[in-house]
Amino acid sequence: MEIPKPSEADKEFFRSVLPDDPEVEVKPMFGNLGAFVHGNMFAGLFGPAVGVRLDDGAREELEAVAGSGPFGPAERPMGGYTSLPSAWRSSPDLAARWVERALSHVSTLPPKVKKPKAAGK
Repeated sequence: MEIPKPSEADKEFFRSVLPDDPEVEVKPMFGNLGAFVHGNMFAGLFGPAVGVRLDDGAREELEAVAGSGPFGPAERPMGGYTSLPSAWRSSPDLAARWVERALSHVSTLPPKVKKPKAAGK
């Protein structure tokens, strides 16, 4: 499975559509980026694709938009995430609204608890 690398322009676009919220943390993930709230990822970058995690109703709404689709590797897309249409690169406000919806949804989930490190590691 080959993981695509985002360009600097892809990373810049991703950061530009993230909400300006002190709770949001951006972390590198396998050469790409993920945006997290309370330890849970709500948006990610996979090559040039921006994916969001939404509740079922919003996900169905987004999946009905032409150009949206699975997020992540074609062989193993990430469950619960949908890619924003690439055409929205020219409509960053529209993309940002969907990323904001993802943040709102994921903010309602319980915080991720870090697993303790195994003894001797």
